[in-house]
Amino acid sequence: MSDKQLSWKYAEEFVTERPEIAAARVHASELGIEAVSPAVGAQLALLAAATSAKSIIEVGTGVGISGLWMLSGSPTALLTTIDSELDHQHVARTVFANANIAANRVRQIGGKASEVLPRMNESSYDLVFIDADPHSVIEYVEHGLRLVRPGGVVAVAHALWRDRVADPTQRDATVSNFRSLLREISQSEAVISSLIPVGDGLLQLTKLSD
Repeated sequence: MSDKQLSWKYAEEFVTERPEIAAARVHASELGIEAVSPAVGAQLALLAAATSAKSIIEVGTGVGISGLWMLSGSPTALLTTIDSELDHQHVARTVFANANIAANRVRQIGGKASEVLPRMNESSYDLVFIDADPHSVIEYVEHGLRLVRPGGVVAVAHALWRDRVADPTQRDATVSNFRSLLREISQSEAVISSLIPVGDGLLQLTKLSD
């Protein structure tokens, strides 16, 4: 194992998850859902805290692990979470309840994000987290930047896509989507961006203005 891999492993194992999140991981494993890693979860909690998030929107509920992390970072925030898999939403509802998250703090929307996001109010969210269909990642980020307020953050999971984005020999459609996104973001003057190698890569964007 290389020094870089050891450092990545150390950073992931540095995080201690709350019992309710650890329990939710069992549900995710049973359903075959790839949840955010502990280090990504901790970073999401930090972003929620740093932005003093009151309103969060998430594309890709899973079983609620990323939602629990973000709500832990901002205990008064309201979370809107979108997922097309209704059985996942059902498990997530139980996960939130078991974590003593009040029902009125979580708005779960079942449906395709491409149909739901255009109906959401622009510049109304402090934090947007995207962890869904990688084929639509560019579209979702465009919506995220429309929905987040100036000074707010859009975070995108899997930005290094299985360690393939950095490998020039990899050229499939998903890798190309993430490379196109990263290239466009790096040239944009509308955001401040950061790409960190926790989990499967987490892209973070701060919107500068409308």
